[in-house]
Amino acid sequence: MRQVVLDTETTGLETGEGHRILEVGCVEIIDRKLTRNTLHHYINPQREIDDGALEVHGITREFLLDKPTFADVWDEFLDFVKGAELVIHNAAFDITFLNYEMKLMSAKGKITDHCKVVDSLALARHKHPGQKNNLDALCKRYNIDNSKRELHGALLDAEILADVYLLMTGGQVTLGLDEAPRGAGTSESGIRRLSADRPRLAVIRASDEEVIRHREKLAQLEETSETGCVWNRLDSAGA
Repeated sequence: MRQVVLDTETTGLETGEGHRILEVGCVEIIDRKLTRNTLHHYINPQREIDDGALEVHGITREFLLDKPTFADVWDEFLDFVKGAELVIHNAAFDITFLNYEMKLMSAKGKITDHCKVVDSLALARHKHPGQKNNLDALCKRYNIDNSKRELHGALLDAEILADVYLLMTGGQVTLGLDEAPRGAGTSESGIRRLSADRPRLAVIRASDEEVIRHREKLAQLEETSETGCVWNRLDSAGA
């Protein structure tokens, strides 16, 4: 399965006011493994940038004057994302802007004609209801380093979101084994063997107080649950 984690930065919040994409970043995931394949472009939006947007990403109009237009990078962009499942945080925002850029180019259809879309914000809200689910909050929750994210940036945010998405949905966030360097104890198959004389793992046993609290909790579950406490049944079966 091929997925592309995508993020954009824009000149403002509303396409209805003529705002445009000024940066796009994409990160490839294949079979739930990050690859080194990315796509990134700064884009000349051919218009001014709102002060509020500038405070978010820090990308100035002057910096973008010699950059390609969206139409210039469209073919490369479409080749990269076509047929993939797009993973986007707050997908409605980015999809609206991508569709607007397509409309300005007189390109037929919408981006969803070429890709499926997964909204990672909707997934996060379902998994963590009632909590903050912006990218910074998710990084903190999943212990992902976002210290370089002083300002928003499309490629950096896509890279961070890729890590968040894989952890949030139960996957790995490292490159495939075939891309990892082999070291001592690593077989030709890529399996790393642990040394037989390694130190034994420390076993920390529950204290008497913790055992008592555990039993009290199980008794509470036994009384309040319609089906009783599963742990007790398993414990009895094991005995």
